[in-house]
This record gives sequence, structure tokens and C-alpha cells, in this order.
Amino acid sequence: MQERQWITARRSELDALAEELAKQLQEVQAERDELAIAERVLNRLAEQARADAGAVAPPSAKVAGRAVLLIPHRSDAADEGALPGDYRKILAIVREADGPVQVRAVGEELGLEVTVRGKLEPLRAKMTKLADRGWLHKRPDGRFTARS
Repeated sequence: MQERQWITARRSELDALAEELAKQLQEVQAERDELAIAERVLNRLAEQARADAGAVAPPSAKVAGRAVLLIPHRSDAADEGALPGDYRKILAIVREADGPVQVRAVGEELGLEVTVRGKLEPLRAKMTKLADRGWLHKRPDGRFTARS
């Protein structure tokens, strides 16, 4: 009889272990399902970011075989929507400022490393181009304001 009791006790232990393992398996499967959902969301966000980057890609033309950005003169463009995305951001930052802004302040708003002079020069060139095309006004002190 002892053998039957041992078998019954062992079966009971294994049933309890099986129940615990089934519970753990359910938890693992639930977490895997959540991870799959998170992965799909991240993939969609990455696709959207790529699509947005493509939509903001500036119009370009070829001059002497080189691609150049087309920044229209303010009088030629119906609105600022004709500007490439980074130029629209610059224009918005200058418009939101209380007064004339320095290139450094715009760079800070854009998240550029403003302590490195070389990082500001391309921004200065863009702002100067916007001023040359009538979108901004460059003051004699080097600061910029938005044209009304």
C-alpha cells in the first residue's frame, strides 16, 4: 500500500507543479503579446517618422550639376508653406520671440550645440538666406526679426 500512497502523493505534487507552470506560461505568453504590440507600435512610429521626414524634404533643383535648395522670395510664394521644414521652424521661432533674436537663441530652440561656433554657422546662413529672400529682417547688429 505504501507504493500507492507514494504514487498518489507524487501525482498530487506533479499536478500542483503543472498548475504552477501553466500559470507561469500564461504570464509569459501575456508579456510576449504585450511586447509584440509594443514592437508593432514602434514600427508604426518609425514608419510615420520616415514618412514625415520625406514629406518635409525640401524641394531641390540642379544648378551646375549640384542639388540646391529652393528658397522662394517672399513675394513669389503664396505662404511660408513653400519653404522647406527647417526654414519654417526657424521662421516660427523668430516670430514667437518678443523682439530681435540672435542666431544663438534660435539654435538653442532648435536643440543645436550652441557652444560650438561651427554648429551655428549653417543656421546663420539659413537665417541670412531667409532675410535675403524677404522672410526675415537682419538688423545691423546681426540680430533677426520677422517681417510683418
